Amino acid sequence: MEKVTEYFGSMVFDDRIMKATLSDKVYRSLKRTIDRGTPLDISVANAVAAAMKDWAIEKGATHYTHWFQPMTGVTAEKHDSFISPAPDGRVIMEFSGKELVKGEPDASSFPSGGLRATFEARGYTAWDPTSYAFIKDGTLYIPTAFCSYTGEALDKKVPLLRSMEAINKQALRILKLFGNDKVKSVKTSVGPEQEYFLVDREMWKKRKDLIMTGRTLFGAMPPKGQEMDDHYFGSIKPRVAEYMADLDKELWKLGILAKTKHNEVAPAQHELAPIYDTTNIAADHNQLTMEVMQKVALRHGLVCLLHEKPFAGVNGSGKHNNWSISTDQGENLLSPGETPAENAQFLLFLAAVIKAVDDYQDLLRLSVATAGNDHRLGANEAPPAVISIFLGDELTAVLDAIEADKPYGGTAKEKMKLGVDVLPQFSKDSTDRNRTSPFAFTGNKFEFRMLGSSNSISCANIHLNAAVAEVLRQFADKLESAKNFNKALHDLIKKTIKDHKRIIFNGNGYDDAWIKEAEKRGLMNLRTTADAMPHICDKKNIEMLTSHGIFTEAEIYSRRDIMLENYVKQVNIEASTMIDMARKEIIPAVARFAADTASAVSVKKSVSGAACRYETKLVTELSGCVDDMDAATTELEAAVAGLREFTEIVPASEFVRDTMLPAMDKLRSAADKAETMTAEDYYPFPAYDKLLFGV
Repeated sequence: MEKVTEYFGSMVFDDRIMKATLSDKVYRSLKRTIDRGTPLDISVANAVAAAMKDWAIEKGATHYTHWFQPMTGVTAEKHDSFISPAPDGRVIMEFSGKELVKGEPDASSFPSGGLRATFEARGYTAWDPTSYAFIKDGTLYIPTAFCSYTGEALDKKVPLLRSMEAINKQALRILKLFGNDKVKSVKTSVGPEQEYFLVDREMWKKRKDLIMTGRTLFGAMPPKGQEMDDHYFGSIKPRVAEYMADLDKELWKLGILAKTKHNEVAPAQHELAPIYDTTNIAADHNQLTMEVMQKVALRHGLVCLLHEKPFAGVNGSGKHNNWSISTDQGENLLSPGETPAENAQFLLFLAAVIKAVDDYQDLLRLSVATAGNDHRLGANEAPPAVISIFLGDELTAVLDAIEADKPYGGTAKEKMKLGVDVLPQFSKDSTDRNRTSPFAFTGNKFEFRMLGSSNSISCANIHLNAAVAEVLRQFADKLESAKNFNKALHDLIKKTIKDHKRIIFNGNGYDDAWIKEAEKRGLMNLRTTADAMPHICDKKNIEMLTSHGIFTEAEIYSRRDIMLENYVKQVNIEASTMIDMARKEIIPAVARFAADTASAVSVKKSVSGAACRYETKLVTELSGCVDDMDAATTELEAAVAGLREFTEIVPASEFVRDTMLPAMDKLRSAADKAETMTAEDYYPFPAYDKLLFGV
């Protein structure tokens, strides 16, 4: 049996392969580019391209592609073969440095938010040497950034790399003040936990809503959901276990550090978590993970659902973004150490994150805003739409002591005693875990829990990196000009805590009382994408994002329009699918069952003269359901028609929020009621009990 250590990364052009195939001079030059961001020399690119081609062909690759992340939310690729014609009629395999570093996809065919017109088609992909190339399905995949002919970022990677450079620049200024001159670079790292559902493919084929939208638009709750709490961390079913094993192997071949797998809370829901990696690599790997998850599922007769809320009435799926900052010397800047009260450097970085989250809570909220995620946030299964930070008792007490100018006595770590001698004693962590918090400190990192399962993690990390970079810049400006560094440092941390403690909340984020309390504190409650997304164009946000070079002002407005367009289009597709299912499947099925029941009543009465009270009542109720569904469908049809009248995207998104979504809820309510009264063999598609418990 092949060992994991033998095939891990076998399809990746990683550091091991580069060392073995490149000259020492070329290798060292490329490493400087990767580690320090130095410019890439074309002669180095040519040497890398030749080695990459030979390695890929040896692995069976015939094509290469520049793999990028446009604003569609998924990845894009155009495949070119290595072949070139030879004079004698044969072909040779070629791949140059120019082909490695630059590609030319059609920029006008991807969402641009007005940055590109249809007739302005030229765009470029540029090799990202910090993210390893890999082979998949006989093609060499080259991770790239995507920009327009005029230089605007048309993807999620360019601004992510810009945000990483911004936080690197400002963090180095802070570290220099603490005497850390050896540090040459600071990078953010991410470990995104990925939740997903698995359903039987044959059942999926019978559900038009799952095929078209990724979620069930209709469906009454089965007798059992997740209320028994027996699925979370439960024994993994054989069919799912086989899928997970196959998935691990495919991901490991691609160098993706898949580490943890388990059942999640809802039936048919599961989770995969990787080991941390540099943020842009983690983003690439997560996009690749989602793609591989869906492909591997098909081999097992399954479909992997990545929608945030594929089933009403049970938990939806999120993606926890575990974020930290580290130096090239291996120091985690968010590690408090044994005595956090005495760790001034840690306290300053902690204060910077607290202020950043408070100052830019709107940016963090909108960075996770999608039509699908709107169904999760605030639904007592995910954090509320209000941003807050959980620090735990010890760190909160440290900050309280600093604010009050009192010494922090601290407490020794408590031993966990379970009352059974044979069980080991161990030290409790200094903080509990708070699954209701949007932004929780978990020992040496922050867990941003608001991301939806289908989200690209790039968006959240762009805004998180940018916000923290801005606060570090403000801190560095003050401390660099201070006459007494230690006093200025103490005063800065104290003032930051006092000014921004409103964002710290260690309680139950699911409690309605917290939402009222948050409002009193002046925190924002941006419940939907339509509420949140326009805030990216607020003056303070434009000033901050442009000052660090994360976006140009035009790129900011384009992203607002693209994200709102995605929101409007997604809901419109869902509404149109509901109308189609109601008119062609559900209403005819319920009407047919009602008619057959009425015929049975007529026959029964004519034969026996029975009153048929039950059947008569059922026919009356079913007829009422049909009328309700017809009226609700007509109302939704009017909403879909009304949406076409809008020419501006912001009011269109507000119409979707205020008119279309309530009409969809009304139709679903009527249809789900009808489902509970309709015989199973009449209903046109698999019900929730089959979908949730059928694997």
